[in-house]
Amino acid sequence: MQKKTLTRRTVVDDLIKQLELYRLENRITQVELAKDIGVNFSTVSRWLNGKTRPNKIQQYHLKKFLAKTLKQSVKNS
Repeated sequence: MQKKTLTRRTVVDDLIKQLELYRLENRITQVELAKDIGVNFSTVSRWLNGKTRPNKIQQYHLKKFLAKTLKQSVKNS
């Protein structure tokens, strides 16, 4: 069995996938998502289209945001 090596790139890719999944599951637009996480729409668009990646500070805030929404989701179930 091949062991998957986590690199910074795969971690960031997973973070972006989680963000897009959150957006789709909550049926919100990229504009609404951008407002929720406190960035410009164009920033979210570039992340989701693979044109740019969140920097380390943005990654930290995205992880906090996703953890918070996960806690709320579990609490509400």
